[in-house]
Amino acid sequence: MKKSIMRKYARLAVQKGVNLRKGQACVIQAGVSEHEFAEMVAEEAYRAGAKWVRMEWSDQAVTKLHYRHQTIAELCRVADWAVEKMKFTAKELPCMIAISSADPDGLKGVNPGKMQKAMIAQNKVFKPIRDEMESKYQWTIVAVPSKKWAKKVFPGERTSTAVEKLWEEILRAVRVTEDNDPVNEWDAHNKTLREKCEKLNAMNLEYLHYQAPNGTDFKCWLIPTAKWQGGSEILKTTGVEFNPNMPSEEVFISPLRGKCEGTVVSTLPLSYQGTVIPKFSMDFKDGKAVAVHAEEHQELLEKMITMDEGACMLGELALVPHNSPISNSGVLFYNTLFDENAACHIAMGRGFDESLEGFENMSREEIKEAGINDSMIHVDFMIGCQDLDITGHTRDGQEVAIFRNGNWAI
Repeated sequence: MKKSIMRKYARLAVQKGVNLRKGQACVIQAGVSEHEFAEMVAEEAYRAGAKWVRMEWSDQAVTKLHYRHQTIAELCRVADWAVEKMKFTAKELPCMIAISSADPDGLKGVNPGKMQKAMIAQNKVFKPIRDEMESKYQWTIVAVPSKKWAKKVFPGERTSTAVEKLWEEILRAVRVTEDNDPVNEWDAHNKTLREKCEKLNAMNLEYLHYQAPNGTDFKCWLIPTAKWQGGSEILKTTGVEFNPNMPSEEVFISPLRGKCEGTVVSTLPLSYQGTVIPKFSMDFKDGKAVAVHAEEHQELLEKMITMDEGACMLGELALVPHNSPISNSGVLFYNTLFDENAACHIAMGRGFDESLEGFENMSREEIKEAGINDSMIHVDFMIGCQDLDITGHTRDGQEVAIFRNGNWAI
C-alpha cells in the first residue's frame, strides 16, 4: 500500500477518529507486526499537538503462549505496576487509538475455562477503574491488515496479494481514497446517521420484534428515556466530537436490561477471544440467554454468557441495512469492527451509559436501575440478513415497519 494513503488514513484516525486536541496525551494500542502504521499514527498525533504518546504493543502469538504455559494463578495475578498504570491513565484521560489487526483464529485451542478465569480475575481489578473513565475521553478503533488476517479473508491469494486486497477493502470502508477528503466524507456520513436516529427517537418505541425465515423470532424492550445513537459522539465533559468506530454504518441503542424473549440466529461468523465461531443461535427467556446452540465451539459461547451476572443479558441493539457499503462489498472480514457494519447485530454484556439522557449526572447504581446492563464483556454478533423484518411497537399501541427485507423501511 502506498505510504501516502497510509499516512492519510493515520491522519484521519487522529483528526476525525479521536479528534485529538492540542495538549492532550495519546495512547496507541497495536500489534508489533503493524508497527509501520502505528508509527505514522504516533507522528500524526504529535503533529496535532499531543503532549506525549505512549505505545502499547502486543503480540497475539506470545499471548497464546502465556495462556498455554502460565498457571491459572499466575494468569489471574495483577501486578501493582499495572494497577498504577491504569490509575494514571484514568487520571490523565488520554485519547485512545486501538489498531485492530489480529488473526481471527489466533487464539484457537486455548482452554476457554482458563481464559475465563484469568479475565474474571483481571476485570475485578481493572473494571472499577475503567468505569471511572467511562464517557470522559476520546477513543477510536481502526484496522490495518496483518498477514494472517489477510489470508483468512482471502485464502486463495498469495500473502502479499491478500494483504493488498484487504488494505483496499479497509480503506474503502473508512472512506479513504487518494483523491478525496475523508474528513468531509465522514461529516456527511455522520449527518445521515443522525437523521436516522432522529426518526427513531421520535417514534417513542416500546419494543422491537425481529423476524426472519432462518429461525430468528425475537422481541426486545427499550428503556423509555434511552436514545438511539449513531456515528460520531460528543463528550459531555468537554464538548469534543469524535468517531469511536471507523468504519461505522450502524444506529444503536442500549435496550431495557432483562426484558427480551425469543430466539436469534447468527448470520455471520463471530471471532471471539481469538477463535472463529461460524454459526450459532441463542435462546432468551425473561431477559436472559438461557441456551446457545453452536455447530462448533459451544463451550466457548457458554463460558461467554456466564462471565458475570450481566453477560447473559443484552447491552446493545444495532440496526444496519443489508444494502450498506460493507455488506455490498461481499467481503467477510472475520473481524467484528467490519462485519458488525454489514448486518444488524446485538451485543451481550455491557450497555452504553450515554444512551440515557443525563447519564453524566447519575451514579453507576442509578444507571443500572434505569435499565442499562453492566458486565465485563461487550460482545457483538450479527443477526441481520436480506429477509429480516423488524417491526417497532410504540408506547401508544401502534406498529411501525422499521426494516423490511433487510433494509430500512423509514
